[in-house]
Formats: sequence, structure tokens, C-alpha cells
Amino acid sequence: MRSESTLGPAAIREISRRYEGRWLQGYARGKLRNDPVYLETTGVVLAFPAPVLDIGCGPGLLAHYLKACGVDVPYTGLDADTRKISSANESIRGLANMCFAHADCLALPAWQGHVAILDVLHYLDAEKQSQLLQAAISRITPGASLIIRTVLCDKSWRFRTTQIEETFIRGTRWIRGGVKHYPHIEELTRPMAEAGLVTEKAPLFGHTPFNSYLIHGRRPLQG
Repeated sequence: MRSESTLGPAAIREISRRYEGRWLQGYARGKLRNDPVYLETTGVVLAFPAPVLDIGCGPGLLAHYLKACGVDVPYTGLDADTRKISSANESIRGLANMCFAHADCLALPAWQGHVAILDVLHYLDAEKQSQLLQAAISRITPGASLIIRTVLCDKSWRFRTTQIEETFIRGTRWIRGGVKHYPHIEELTRPMAEAGLVTEKAPLFGHTPFNSYLIHGRRPLQG
């Protein structure tokens, strides 16, 4: 797994300037510079260009990262937080092939292509996680992938550190509702494998002490 952005400082600044306010601009710069999830997700989409549905898209950073890397596929971002969707829509003025909508993560549109669920699952209870996973799997076309980044429940020091960090995040109100259920890896890989996806799991810690993993499930091409 790669741990740094392929975007240069100028490209990151250009994206961050699309957002209003110093805090959000700084957040965008920090995430795009340091969070490896954008690079890894972009690599998956580049390997098989297809439309991308981003569930829990936040302010839309994945959309901008894809565009800056030359990935010009239809992109739809969904988020239950109206503040983030408003910021995302403001950021894409003048850009084509992107849209954002306020929606519950279980109210998914008809879709065919890739599905990304990044840092969302552990904010849902176990039943809703299962429902979302099944809905996402059903939207993956041959050659495309389900891309998940989530905190996994295990006995590591990273998991304990993540639990402390999530308490702080809840206090900032950037994520509403707080953690509901940290999944075990089998809760994700079993239904993906049963649906015929070829699954891979890899740590995606980046430069953090947190227990984040990338789970990638690809539906093989037919024939």
C-alpha cells in the first residue's frame, strides 16, 4: 500500500481553494496530502474505469482527487450531513461529471459500477452495516470493485487508540452520532466472497496510529 499522495502541492492548493473558510481549506489540504485512501481508491478506478458511487462522501475530496488524477468517470457522492453536501456542491462549480446529494446511506440510487464506502461503516449498527454492504455489493458490475475503508475490531493497540480518537471526533461534531459498531473482518469479507467478489484486505494506517484497513472486493470480468 502506498502512503503518500501523488498530487503535488499546487494541485492540492487548487482543490483546497474550492472550499470556503480557512478551517475547511486546511482540512482539505491535510487530508489530500496525508491520507492514503484517495490514492488507493484512485488506483482501483484507474485499473477499471467505471462510474463511482461514493457513500458518505463528506465534502467531496475523493471526487476532486479522481479528477486531478485524470479519472474522468461519472461520480455521485452521497452524505447524510447537509453541511458537507453543501460544501461539496459549492466546490464543484464549473466542473462536469460530478454530483452530490443529501441522502441516507441506506437509500441508494440505482447504480452500476464502483462503490466506495470510506470511513462510514463503524458509524452504523451491525444490522445497518449488513444492509448497506448487501446493497453496495448488488451495484458492483463485472470488473468493478467495492472499496471499503473502516476501523476493524481486534485486540491491537491501534484499535484502542482509535476508540480514544473517536471520542474526540464526536466532541467536535464533525461526525454526528458517534460509533455504533466496529466490524470484525469476517463480517465484511464473508458476504463479499459469497457474492462472488474477490476480496483483499490491507492495513491503511498512513502516518496515523489508527486501526484503519482497506477492504477491496472486485467482481471478476465475465468469460
